[in-house]
Formats: sequence, C-alpha cells, structure tokens
Amino acid sequence: MPATGINDRIVRVDAAAKARGEAKYACDYTFPDMLYAYMIRSSIPRGTIDSIDMPNLPEGYYFISAKDIPPEGKNELWMIAKDWRCFADGDVRFVGETIGLLVGPDRNMLKYLSEHIEIKYTEMEPAISINDAIALKGGPIVGSDNVMCQLFVEKGKPMEEVFREADSVFEETIETGFQEHVHLETNAAIATIEDGKYTIYASAQCPFYISKAVAGLLGLEQKDIVIKQTTTGGAFGGKEHFPDVLCGPLLVAEYKIRKPIKLIFDREEDMLYSVKRHPSKITLKTALDKDGNILGIDGLVYYNGGPYLSGTYVVLQRGVFHANGVYDIPNTYVKGIGIATNTFPSDAFRGFGAPQTLFAIETHMEHIAKKFGFDPAEYKSRYFLKKDSETITNGHIIERVMLPEMLEKVATASDYWRKSKEYKTGEGRGIGISFYNHGGAFTGNGEQAIIKAHARLVKTGDRVRIEVGSTEMGQGFQTTLRKIAAATLGISIEQIDYDNPDTSKVPDSGPTAASRSTMIVGRLVQRCGEEMKERWNEGDFSVEKEYEHPEGHPWNQETFRGDAYLGYGWGCAAVEVEADKLTNEIKVVGIWSCHDIGHAIDELIVHGQVNGGIVQSLGYASMEKMENRKGYFKQTSMSDYVIPTSMDFPKQEWSLVENPYEWGPFGAKGMGELVFNGADAAYIDAVERALGITVHKIPMPPEDIEEALDAE
Repeated sequence: MPATGINDRIVRVDAAAKARGEAKYACDYTFPDMLYAYMIRSSIPRGTIDSIDMPNLPEGYYFISAKDIPPEGKNELWMIAKDWRCFADGDVRFVGETIGLLVGPDRNMLKYLSEHIEIKYTEMEPAISINDAIALKGGPIVGSDNVMCQLFVEKGKPMEEVFREADSVFEETIETGFQEHVHLETNAAIATIEDGKYTIYASAQCPFYISKAVAGLLGLEQKDIVIKQTTTGGAFGGKEHFPDVLCGPLLVAEYKIRKPIKLIFDREEDMLYSVKRHPSKITLKTALDKDGNILGIDGLVYYNGGPYLSGTYVVLQRGVFHANGVYDIPNTYVKGIGIATNTFPSDAFRGFGAPQTLFAIETHMEHIAKKFGFDPAEYKSRYFLKKDSETITNGHIIERVMLPEMLEKVATASDYWRKSKEYKTGEGRGIGISFYNHGGAFTGNGEQAIIKAHARLVKTGDRVRIEVGSTEMGQGFQTTLRKIAAATLGISIEQIDYDNPDTSKVPDSGPTAASRSTMIVGRLVQRCGEEMKERWNEGDFSVEKEYEHPEGHPWNQETFRGDAYLGYGWGCAAVEVEADKLTNEIKVVGIWSCHDIGHAIDELIVHGQVNGGIVQSLGYASMEKMENRKGYFKQTSMSDYVIPTSMDFPKQEWSLVENPYEWGPFGAKGMGELVFNGADAAYIDAVERALGITVHKIPMPPEDIEEALDAE
C-alpha cells in the first residue's frame, strides 16, 4: 500500500459507513433486560417544590430522584464548578431542570406515567433577561447580585484620561440571542455495568468530562466510571458538558436498579431542554479624535449563563479576550460579567464565546466608519493587528498576520471596492465585509497546567493504533488524525486504526473543543509518530507523549495577562444581498471568504467546515430566532425554529492563505470555530447598506427588519 501524504485528497474514513446507515449510534445499542428512562422536569422557571404526587407505578417501574443518591455521594455535577445539581431538590431554577427519572421497560408507559405525576410548586418571580438579572428581578439567584463570574482586561492608559482627550464619544449597545445547536443526532446515553464497573455509552464530545462530572454522585473516583463514546451525530459544543446532565441521573438509576438503562431525547426535548449559545449584551464606548481615529474603547460584556455556571466562565473569558477582534486598539478596558438568570443554562457553542464580542466590535467599527464617511473595510484595515502587536491581554501576536492579503483576495473575488462605492445606501442592494480571528486551543496556561494532554500510538505488526480521548463528531477528526499519523510514519492511512474512545483504554488528551484537536492532539500524535518511525524495526511497542508548552510565552492565570493564545486562525468574509423592500425579505446573492488556518491537513474537510460554518453564522444573524418568554422557549420544533438549508444561500467562493504554524502538525492551526466567527457581521453590514438601517441586535428576520425600518 502506498504511503499517504499529508496533502493527498482522500475520502473520509467514516463516510461510507454513515452513508450506508451502518454506523452505530447510541439509539442503535441494545442490551439484555434493557430499560428506558424519561426525565421528569420542572415546569416553572423558579420556585419551591412543595410536593410530588406519584401515580401507582407498575411492577418493574421506578422513580429515581435526589433521595436515591447514597450517603457517600453528593447531589452535584462537577463541570467547571460543582453548582449544577443532578436532581432539583427543594426548589427549581429553570424550566426543564431535572427533578427525577422515570425508568421502566416500555417507553409509552413512561410517557403515560409522566403525565400523571403531579408536582406542586410555590412559584417565585423569575429573572429571564440580562436586564432582569441586573435589576435583581425576583431577588438574587446567585450571591447578592446575580454575578456568577467576572473578569476584566486593560491595555494602555487609564480610560478616564483617554476620554478626557477625546473630541467625541461613540457609544452603543449590541445584543445577540440564543442559538440552538441542532445537531442531527439528539442527546443520548446508556448506563450499564460491565466487568464490575459502571459503564456509560454516550453521544458526547468529551468522555473524560463525563466521568469527572458524575463520579462524585456515588462517592467514587473518576477512574471508577468508564465512558465509551458512541458514534456522535453532531455536537457543535452542545455535547461538551451537557451529556453530564443525562449521565448523572442515569448513573444514580443504575446504582439502584442495576440493569442497562437507555435515555434518548426526542427532537422537542432536545430543543426545549438543552443548552444554547449564551445571549449577550455588549456596550462599547469609543473615544475618537476629530478625524474619527480611535483613541480607546471601554467595553462592558454581559453573557446570560442561566442559574448554573456550567461553561460560562471559560466562554466569557474567550469573549472578553476577543473583544478587540483583529484590531490593535491603543487603549482598552473590557469588563466581562456572567450573569445568572432563570433560563436554561447556556454552554459551549461553536466559537466558544468569541462570536458575540466579534460581532459587536465588527458592527461597532462599521458604524463608526459610516458616521465619519469612511468605507468600513478601509477604516478597519487601519487598525489590523500585526506580528508583535500588543494584544488586549498585554501579550503579543507572535505570528505573521496576513489580513491585508486576505482582504485583497476577498475584495478581488467579490469586486468589493466597486460595489461598495456604487451601491447606494437604502436602494435595495448592499455588500458587507468582516474580519475576525479565533485563538487556537485553551487560553493561557490551560493546556499545560490544567489539561496536560496525552496521546499514544501502539504498533502491532505493520498496523498502528491511535489512542486518544478526542472524538469524531462529524468534523472529520478521525480522518485528519489518521492522516497525520500515516504521513509522519510514511505508511498508508489504511494501516492506521482509531476507534471511538473508551476512557478505560486511552489516555486523556483533553476535550474535543476550543479548536485544539488538530493543533494540540494532532501535534502529539505527530511527535509519537516521529519517535515510532525511528524505532519501527523494534517490533511491537507503544509511544506516549505529553503536551509541552513552548518556552518564552508567559501567562498569569490570576490577572489574565500575557500570551492568551500562541496561534490564531484569521478570517475575512464578504456577503452581498438584495432586499425586497415590500416584504423585507433578504436574499443573499454572494458569499466570499478567505481564511488563514496555517496549513490545511485535508482541503476537502476544510471546504466542508468553511461552507458549514459560514452558513451557520448566516443563520445566526438572519433567521435562527429562539425566544424565551417568561422562562419558556417559544420555539419547540424545526417547523418554528428556522435554520438555513442549501436553498437559502448561493454557492460560496472560498480561499486559504498559507501561513504554517510553528507548533502545529505539518503547520496546521485550529479552524472549526474560526469559520463561524465572521459572516454574521458581514451579512448585517450588507443589510444595513441595502436598507439604510442601523442594526444593534441579531438575529434579524423580516419582522425585526420592519421594526428597524420604522425606527429609522
């Protein structure tokens, strides 16, 4: 078999099995004597539980609640913190909070029984929006002020001094909404006992997260719980921490019943009772001189986290660290606050906190440019970060920044400069442009001090097995990692095995998140392969490597100062629209993008990621409206939560620039989240130009555009 080169175009290794329906998802697993589970959830957003009146349960049916947690266990799921309860006990804090688990052999009977459980509450006034939480509506949910977490960054001179020197101040508040993950496969997990150990099969991104989160429920250690990832039909961040919320109750049920138990969400459950993207409220106050030059920006960033911390702190960090976007703003102060509300907790979503602040800074810069009569692309390009530029965290950009080259590629492909000049504001046609970045891997010292990733290669004869905890969830990682190993070893990809991880058999390579998989885990596999190649003739053996942080890039986790990211992905996108001024419907007629992802390991996978990420971002800006009214999500199905299809947008034109990353495998950087981060702002820029409106929030479906037109 010929060796597989890193630049070879190959068919994805999982493509055939998925296309034929042969891939085995969680719902396809069956075990002898298997039971089913159905969650009993809070039906109010805030209040105390006064009583739970149960119907008579038939023989073989069970109701599992906090009372079934053993004395040595604690009613908590260990995510970033241990505040999210496995079962609500005494009170409830959001609609959909797990109160109990019905378990039995017939799913229809479970649904019938669930409808006959009567839970009586004393309701309390909920805080639903960020403004509600700031105003302490109904009293504090967390602490005395609803602040779950906060941090700040500052750069340059004190802002009081900057604003004293300013000729004018431009201030606005920009908001973003909830977004539903809409992974093709809904949330699912199965608990059982195998070889004397509690074992959980889960559709999940981060198997080691689950074992850490749930072990304390039974007073066990993480190693006592085995997690086996099943083929996962999409995640986008929605299966990073949220599988803990399924697996915790299942583990307690397994402890009591000791038979295999399966829990599968239907689509309505997945939409109503799962985590979303954090809504945000971002106020930017910019000091300007008489010519419109930026002297400094003061920012206040709120993310709606729901009543439990979950991933809000790390999501907020990334949002704050990306608050200046791709721009070198001389003086900056940005404060970020994760605020508690009585909505379903928010968690990771593609972009991991960066899309909210990137949209805000892009839109804000565009509005300043228009105020002073500048073309937005020309104005923004004055402030592009460069190699050695100081970052918002007082670190430095340590790589070449190719934004000027990327702007040239996109502007040429889209004919931006001509169209921007010739299309008259408010006449129904517009072209918009945006610039964005994404820090690769976990922030600061997260990789070296917290995650400490390991990877292992095992050689048996002429075959090599990859052993990592990183997961395939539709993004093509099983293909990418095999390709890295094969190219490093100089063998065929057909000689490489890489199965879904089992935490009892593979080392912990860290979560499949934060655009770190190729950069960090791929590099570990490459390092293992380099040693294995030198020792190839030794027979059967294994090589394991641990992450090593490059020297000379300090980070202070207490003050959030230093080099937050060693490598960034960079992007530029242009979007052209036509507006129907009678119906306010927007038709996208052109999409162009260019990205710097270092070196592309597999351009076919990259192509799919670029197309998918940009369409998902356009949906976020234009149509994916998810409203929470009095604690209840209004959109409950795919018929009323609208996502883009292939019919909604034209064929994309895309390109890459080659800018190899020193510490990535074959020069690769992260890209899965980057490609989401900018098309939303380009779309809104185009819509504003086409209709002559000013937009301060997304999404903007036709009915919201009508409101904006009325406001103008």
